[in-house]
Amino acid sequence: MASGFVGRPWHEVEQELQSAGIRYEKEITRPTRDFFKVDEKYLYVLRERQSPEGSLQFVLAARCTGVLPG
Repeated sequence: MASGFVGRPWHEVEQELQSAGIRYEKEITRPTRDFFKVDEKYLYVLRERQSPEGSLQFVLAARCTGVLPG
């Protein structure tokens, strides 16, 4: 199922899903190192798939805001 959600801001996607009454689950992925500064207020859809039960499952990532000085 390709819905065109990948790469879009989560707040937009979530509004669309809620208004359409679509069930969904979300998971937030984070960098394993703190080399890149991220702003978790700005989440984007990184991955999307449909579960066997029919709900959409999303992996979200925070926007990178630059490299930490080091």
